[in-house]
Amino acid sequence: MAASGTTNQPLTVVSTLQEAWSLRRVWWFTATARTRARFARTLFGSFWLGLSNLLSIAVLALVYGTVFKVQDFDAYVVYLGLGLVVWNSIAAAMGSAPNLFEHNAQHVHNTNLNPIFYTLEEWAFQVQTFFQSFLLVLLALSFFQASLIPHLLTAGWLPLLNLLLFLYWAPVLVCLLGARYRDVYQLVPIALQLVFLLSPILYEKKNLSGLAWTADFNPLYRVLSPLRHVLIQGYPLIAQDALMLVVNLLGLWFAIRMINCERRHLPFLI
Repeated sequence: MAASGTTNQPLTVVSTLQEAWSLRRVWWFTATARTRARFARTLFGSFWLGLSNLLSIAVLALVYGTVFKVQDFDAYVVYLGLGLVVWNSIAAAMGSAPNLFEHNAQHVHNTNLNPIFYTLEEWAFQVQTFFQSFLLVLLALSFFQASLIPHLLTAGWLPLLNLLLFLYWAPVLVCLLGARYRDVYQLVPIALQLVFLLSPILYEKKNLSGLAWTADFNPLYRVLSPLRHVLIQGYPLIAQDALMLVVNLLGLWFAIRMINCERRHLPFLI
């Protein structure tokens, strides 16, 4: 394993991706082990992820459905539930990013393993967490709208791919910033809370009135919205999804390039 992480070869994006692919079974296994250890000796195991989301959805739908006086409560539950489960995954990935390398400081100091390994392990953990929660919530919300799962299977692949790509490269940039600037530890939770309040998740975009334009410049909402839209409406926003895919591929390339640039500095920063 250490041999594959040596720095004798030129650090290019392609070579780094090849190295990451060669270690795919390792970082996926360690992520799976974290997921299992997380719910060791619990009765419901990973079902707690979906159950906690369902409880939050039920309470928030009841409260905000009353506050906003929604006319179609079933549609509102689906709208809020899909938005909340996707947001929770994005927020979890971004929130854990600033101290990612610090948590792996001992390995970074004592091995030649490429730092991309730790980012992929964290990404795999977040992806596993997302699907364990998302699928259970989707199944529950199907009682309110039976077409959700067929819409996912027929038209939801590109928005879902965009979400998974975003869950990798955006947290990577945050964790690289967090390694250099400790202020990021304090800034990220505040920023996530503000973005959540400004995002049409608990309410529709039209309720923002004159501030509706903020949703168009909200990168987290721009990832969340197309997936929720295709699940509810059954057809994708092709132009938006294609543009987001280009942005994600560029973000992925930039994130890996930054990992290569910061690799030799990381042991001195954490």
